[in-house]
Amino acid sequence: MRTARLITAGAAAALLLTACGDKKSDDAAGDGTGKIAVAASDTECKVERATSAAGTVTFTIANKGSKINEFYVYATGDRIMGEIENIAPGLTRELIVELPAGAYETACKPGMIGKGIRNAFQVTGSAAPLTEDAKLAQATADYQRYVKSQSGALIEQTTAFVAAVKAGDVEKAKTLFPIARTYWERIEPVAESFGDLDPAIDARDGDLEPGQKWTGFHKIEKDLWVTKDVSKSGPDADKLLADVQTIVNKANTVTFSPVELANGAKELLDEVASGKITGEEDRYSHTDLWDFAANLEGSQGAVQALRPALEERDPALVKTLDENFAKVEASLEKHRSGDGWKLHNQLTQAELKELSDNINALAEPISKVAAIVAKK
Repeated sequence: MRTARLITAGAAAALLLTACGDKKSDDAAGDGTGKIAVAASDTECKVERATSAAGTVTFTIANKGSKINEFYVYATGDRIMGEIENIAPGLTRELIVELPAGAYETACKPGMIGKGIRNAFQVTGSAAPLTEDAKLAQATADYQRYVKSQSGALIEQTTAFVAAVKAGDVEKAKTLFPIARTYWERIEPVAESFGDLDPAIDARDGDLEPGQKWTGFHKIEKDLWVTKDVSKSGPDADKLLADVQTIVNKANTVTFSPVELANGAKELLDEVASGKITGEEDRYSHTDLWDFAANLEGSQGAVQALRPALEERDPALVKTLDENFAKVEASLEKHRSGDGWKLHNQLTQAELKELSDNINALAEPISKVAAIVAKK
């Protein structure tokens, strides 16, 4: 997927495995909690067991290698059911997913590239979905409406951006670039769940696997700001629009579980911490703060959808989240410039540190949301 993702990326809080299987089966992982241990290294991905009862499942991933690693749970067609990125050597992180019966694959990605070291994973039995809770059912419906509104705007703005690129209007395309990306960044966890479409749209130079062709927003970004020549960018622009349309079509037909909303909120913050704060994301245009703001808004969108359930289950956490979102917004607002934002290279190291500290402070309570949502 991409170079270190958000982000501080955040450890999801621990959760006991909830499933319909018997206690003996659930404790087969060996620590009595039902969590499934994963030992990830530069060459191996040892998943402690290859089966689970249906329901919410917690994987505990320990990076025992020398490279930054990632862990994924894939359904048919490489749809990502859950992921945890930016697992530094020596760290242990947890991922909570909700899995109905079926065949899956787990994967570790040492160095964060390639298809990963994969293992078959089978889920059996049945479990009541989390959406049996009326508030969580409403959360998924509300978030689906949010995704539809953002994806509609994404198509509109990407179409305008592509038209400017194909017309050779470099200045107009530069203006539209961060605007189109705003809608992409708000719903990026949705896009990431559909396999290879995310890297086709959003890969950066250096994220590519051997033999992979570079396409998408950042390829055109380089054409606009570095080569300053888009005379040959038409095919890349057409492919970008086609890939975005495919993402939108898929996103509007898929329902996301409450745990996916919680994980997505955290992933978006991790995006900020790993790419936007460092300036790695929009390294040619330096429009990283547009992406920063969009990731923050997308995280808020997911949390707001879950808010009624969270207020019922942990009102103190909701208060903490509100306070920390407000702090990040206030620190970001200092860098407004007209209708947009200052360029990343206009910020001082002290200003970037303030933003980073506030994002990290918000990431900690956000990491607790998945476990709270998964409780029955």
